[in-house]
Formats: sequence, structure tokens, C-alpha cells
Amino acid sequence: MKKYSIMKSMNMHPKKGKRTILEMTQILNRHGYCTLGEAFNRLDFSSAIQDTRRFNYVVRLLQLIAKSQLTSLSGVAQKNYFHILDKIVQKVLSDHQNPRLIKDLLQDLSSTLCILIRGVGKSVLVGNINIWICRLETVLSWQQQLQNLQMTKHVSGGLTLSDLPVHMLNNILYRLSDGWDIVTLGQVTPTLAVLSEDRRLWKKLCQYHFAEKQFCRHLILSEKGHIEWKLMYFALQKYYPTKEQYGDTLHFCRHCSILFWKDSGHPCTAADPDSCFTPVSPQHFIDLFKF
Repeated sequence: MKKYSIMKSMNMHPKKGKRTILEMTQILNRHGYCTLGEAFNRLDFSSAIQDTRRFNYVVRLLQLIAKSQLTSLSGVAQKNYFHILDKIVQKVLSDHQNPRLIKDLLQDLSSTLCILIRGVGKSVLVGNINIWICRLETVLSWQQQLQNLQMTKHVSGGLTLSDLPVHMLNNILYRLSDGWDIVTLGQVTPTLAVLSEDRRLWKKLCQYHFAEKQFCRHLILSEKGHIEWKLMYFALQKYYPTKEQYGDTLHFCRHCSILFWKDSGHPCTAADPDSCFTPVSPQHFIDLFKF
């Protein structure tokens, strides 16, 4: 997914959103989170990737860092970054879950590394150039391993997707918020292939992610004059950010001045703790260290 505005994600006015970020940044600075690298080192993302509810959040954060913040990390933070990335790749190779997410992350990372290495001298790189070349070779190796990944078929005598009634399969499809997940699920059985092409399904998905104004700018009509909602979704995705969903996210407590995972919570001493909590999206986390 593409990055999206922190003001939109927090449902606040742009000026108020920027002021909130600045206030949070000042508080974090007083508590030792002066740079993105320091925050990255102090928060235990290495353990977070073992939690399926936090996995996508950490992967998205690594992807955003790969796109624009890699050179801002200290040497220690870079080492930590690639250590976590190695654990993620090994996890995917082992359990075969979320390979597409990691392929996208590695593609962005390899592109950034190529640009940095080719432009050596034009930008400041922390560490020896040979270390960066070695990192690129490692990323290319990971990409090849994921490319060769073979999904093993689980043999089970229990219930399978094919055994479920059509209305339940339809319900599963309508709960997916990513178009590529719908396309992938549609390849599992002939019934799912038909259901995954439902115009109403793709219309709902477009309405969930995009505004009506955006539809009008990129209308795609069939020969009969009907809106091609599936094609619209993938076309709109190229121009506008989609909504991001995570099972668990980092939150900031304004009363206690700490970052914490929502599911874990923390012993806040405020009279009304919930009013002190602010959700921190991956892009929001990056923005905290831009001011």
C-alpha cells in the first residue's frame, strides 16, 4: 500500500495534526527518542514480528524506511534494521505466510540501495560502500529465495474452502480490504473465481478506499456503459493512497509520554486513560522524526 496523510488517518485538521506531531516529537525528544534510529533501536520490533497482529505494521514501517529514511539511520540502527529484515524473510520462508508483502518491501529496498550505490558521493552514506554493496547482494539473494518459494499443499481430512456454502465464501471475500487478496483467493476454486469477479464486491472495495470525487476522475466503462469497478480499483490505487488496516498498532500516551502496542496497553495513571491515547500509524511514526 501507498503511504497516506497522517492528518487523514487521525481525522484531524492539517494544522492541528501538524501541531500534534510537533508536540509529540518534543515529548519524545525529552525521553531519549531524538532520532528515528534511536526509536527504532529502543522499540522491540524484533519480537513484534512474531505476533501476527503486529507483523504487517512492522513490515510497512520497514518499507517506508526503505523508501525514504534509510540514510537517516545510524550504523547501529541500520544493523538492527537488516537483522529484523532477515528474521522476517526467514519467517516467511518457513511458514509461507505474507510472501507478497515481503516481496514488495524487498523490491523497494533493492531499488533504494541501487540508487544509493550508483550515486555514491552525491549522498552521505553511513558506513563503508562495500557494506552497502554486501547488503544489496543479500537483498537480491532474499528476493531469489522468495521467488523460488514453493507453497506446500496441506493434506487434511478436515473442512476445506470447497466445503463451505456460497454465502460463507462470499462473506469471506467481502471482509478482505486488499484487492490482491481477493484476486489470489479467487484462484483457489472455480466457485471463488466466479465470486471474486462480482461487480458489487469491487464497488464496495472502491467505496471503502476512495472518495466519489476520485471515481469521477478515473472512470472506466465497459462497452455496455457499466462501470468496471475491478479495473477502477487497480487504476485508482496507482493515484491515491488506500486505507491501511492493522491488527495491532503503536499508540502514544500523552499523559505518560510513551509509545506502546495497543493490545498490550500500559498502566496509565490518568483519570481517563483512553482520552490520552493517540494511534501512531507507520507513516505517523516516520513523521514524528521529520520535525
